[in-house]
Amino acid sequence: MKKQTIIIQLLVIIAIVVVGNILSNQLYFRLDFTEDKRYTLSDASKDVLEELDNVVTVTAYFSEDLPPQLLNNRKDFEDMLIEYEQRSGGNVVYEFVNPNEDQTKEQEVQQKGIGPIMINVRENDRVEQMRAYMGAVLQMDDKKEIIPLIQPGAAMEYELTTSIKKLSIDDKPKVALLQGHGEVSLSAIPQLRQQLSVLYDVETFTISDTEDIPSYYRALIIAAPTDTIPQSHFDKLDTYLSNGGNIFVSYANVQGDLQQGMLSTSPDIGLVGWLEENGIKIGGNFVIDAECASITVTQRQGYFTINSQKEFPYFPRVSNFTDHPMTRGLDELTFTFTSNVVPIEEDSTTSITTIASTSPNSGTEPAPSFVDIQRRWTQGDFDMGVQSLAVVAEGINGFGKMVVVGNGDFYVNGEGQQARQVQPDHVNFASNAVDWLADDTGLIALRTKGITSRPLESIEESKKNMLKYGNVFAPIVLLLIYAFIRKLQNQRKKQKWMQGNFE
Repeated sequence: MKKQTIIIQLLVIIAIVVVGNILSNQLYFRLDFTEDKRYTLSDASKDVLEELDNVVTVTAYFSEDLPPQLLNNRKDFEDMLIEYEQRSGGNVVYEFVNPNEDQTKEQEVQQKGIGPIMINVRENDRVEQMRAYMGAVLQMDDKKEIIPLIQPGAAMEYELTTSIKKLSIDDKPKVALLQGHGEVSLSAIPQLRQQLSVLYDVETFTISDTEDIPSYYRALIIAAPTDTIPQSHFDKLDTYLSNGGNIFVSYANVQGDLQQGMLSTSPDIGLVGWLEENGIKIGGNFVIDAECASITVTQRQGYFTINSQKEFPYFPRVSNFTDHPMTRGLDELTFTFTSNVVPIEEDSTTSITTIASTSPNSGTEPAPSFVDIQRRWTQGDFDMGVQSLAVVAEGINGFGKMVVVGNGDFYVNGEGQQARQVQPDHVNFASNAVDWLADDTGLIALRTKGITSRPLESIEESKKNMLKYGNVFAPIVLLLIYAFIRKLQNQRKKQKWMQGNFE
């Protein structure tokens, strides 16, 4: 081959590489084969970035020399920032800073609200602890948002997009938590309040007899009321709905007390009758489900106290969701002591749809009654099929929308020593309900993006036994079959040798 030809070929290859790099910088894209599309920007993120009219500066504080699994987290965040920069038309700019360079820089980073996490690093056959930083500060003009810890996966996009959205909003719409009838207080729902505060100003509201409910409330939350609601207040709610208002109601018409072992119907506070007038009926019995959560049962045997887990059908595990913006991406909810919620098809102008249901193996238990922890449940107890537990209604009083859930505390943390951590999907469902009602659904799909759990499907006892014994004996049977086939092959080969056939 001539020298001139070799030089030409090398120049062509170099030109291809250069042009390819230029095009890759201008045409950034990536292929995403994950089931939940966690590496693909959602439409909500794209909308937020396209609406930016000012520059957002992202300062990412990441330590160097991180373990491999955390280095992937840093790389994913950098890739996401590159895509944000591209999608925003340059309105998102970023830089990476290593806080571990010196102690002064660490103190500055901590003062900004980003603390270190302690991780184990193996060096020279020894495990040592390292102070690592994986946070970010976002700034637009004089406004700042802090992400103390960059979580891997889909949560990364949610944190980044919501922080940018919060910076870009000047006047947040208002959402009100109704008070005055024994409802849950704002301090009892810190997780929900924190999530809603990204897009809304969340405040409490008490109905008065002299003034209407302000129309600037994009949604009204009625959470587990316990006291009687006057008819005049229901009239105010009807007026609010007729003016295009939206209401989220979470209320169980039953009460369960595990300490006393009592099951009872909730006192009549007027809410059940008002909902029925609007085409939604809340039942007065306890919904039970074979697909249920477990509770800890303490038993004393001699001198010993034994704790065991026992399935409790009064706590249905809900994974049967209708395809709706509120429920997309949800895996499972657990409702403790819940009522069914049934649409009443009377008013043709109102559209009511079930969005969450029990499994096909469900039933009801009447109230009042007592809890029998040792009760042996049979298939006959769960013979009512699928039951509706949450509905959405549109066109109430002409223009209003409503979401009604037959459980009042699934997103409630409580207060004081009774406070508890609520499962993320519970808070996501309540947040999605408010977003859908307030007609600001952009972050619904993003909030629940990502697969968080894979609950096992329930199977019959006979099938369980078949699979169990099959796993034990199937390998033995296969080995015996293989040994029998090998024995036959050896016998045939031996016969051929005896006949003088050595092929």
